[in-house]
Amino acid sequence: MLDLKFIRENIIEVEEALKKRGMDISLVQFISLDEKRRQLIQETDALRNQRKVISDKIGKLKKENQPPEKLDKVIAESEEIRAKIKEKEKEFTEIEQQVQDFLLNIPNLPDKSIPVGKSENDNKIINEYGEQKKFDFEPLPHWEIGTALGILDFETAAKISGARFSILKDRGAALERALITFMLDTHTRKHGYTEILAPYLVNKESATGTGQLPKFSDEIFRCKDDELYLIPTAEMSVTNIHRGETIPEDKLPYKYVSYSACFRRESGSYGKDTKGLIRNHQFNKVELVKFVQPEKSMEELELLTNDAAEILSLLGFRYRVIELCTGEIGFSSSKTYDLEVWMPGEKRWREISSCSNFKDFQARRMNIKWQRKDGNKEFLHTLNGSGVAVGRTFACLLETYQNKDGSITIPEVLLPYLDFNKIEKE
Repeated sequence: MLDLKFIRENIIEVEEALKKRGMDISLVQFISLDEKRRQLIQETDALRNQRKVISDKIGKLKKENQPPEKLDKVIAESEEIRAKIKEKEKEFTEIEQQVQDFLLNIPNLPDKSIPVGKSENDNKIINEYGEQKKFDFEPLPHWEIGTALGILDFETAAKISGARFSILKDRGAALERALITFMLDTHTRKHGYTEILAPYLVNKESATGTGQLPKFSDEIFRCKDDELYLIPTAEMSVTNIHRGETIPEDKLPYKYVSYSACFRRESGSYGKDTKGLIRNHQFNKVELVKFVQPEKSMEELELLTNDAAEILSLLGFRYRVIELCTGEIGFSSSKTYDLEVWMPGEKRWREISSCSNFKDFQARRMNIKWQRKDGNKEFLHTLNGSGVAVGRTFACLLETYQNKDGSITIPEVLLPYLDFNKIEKE
């Protein structure tokens, strides 16, 4: 969440920054609430001081054996003040809740370095890598390739669970597992990340901490009886590892990589990407998460993006790096790079990773701080990015390495993880 003090002292700047995100929000009512909140704190403190003085007076009167009627009068005065305090505390609780609700629903401010824009048309292409593969036949989309090879089964998945689910079979399942292991090995052995295998179910505090709640309650699956949520990304579990902690400076940065199954309602995507592996309710992903010093977070974002991009490079994909504009960055993000791969069968670019710097937005929600060597404590910065989405990698691999006879050639970097070098029709 945003810093209340910063909002209070920079109202116009905050409003203008939110407008760049396409949100025309007036902070006048919020500031009025905040002023009332601070006033209540002062009034309540004053009443508590009065009651303390009267309590001391009551004790003194009892010691002096004063007449009962005099003591009763002072006690009645104390009870009257107690009732006023209770009333003020109730009013404060209500206003404090309104202030917190407002803060939890306001997105992060976009970094001043990113392009201002409203849609993906305003995003900035940073660079493009790899060559477009040439085919001497018309390349097919991955769902047709996988179904023909018997390694993808959407019909049986629909029978079991409904639309937007898939089953990977035989060598398809082995290929998915190989991709996961290859990504984890690359990030741990080459890029220096610590592997984490965290819960897929998290509590409300964890979902709120990373920014999924309350804003996106319709997008995540909830186990109502237990008040637990299925994670839409491992970010939700991993970032909460240090919730409520203060991390010494010499321990930073923390770099974590985590494989997980991910679960998303995709409630806003009706009729969109209904075929294939692109927008399923359940999918696999390898996630990168960093906890860093504020002054190093932009540098760490570049490094994280490069780490994710190397997976695509090693697999021989054609890909590009996109800097998202102010209207396209996620709720919690201040700056985001998307990695997109070229899908020869679909003849279009597809996002395969989003790498974001959240600055202190998540850390403030989760109360994660770091302590400088001089003893000063402040909120650190969190970053994350897919390293990368496994299902979309699987899809891109089928389309990129398809052959005229319908078979799939396995990229060289995956051969150590498999006992076959080609997937062919049985």
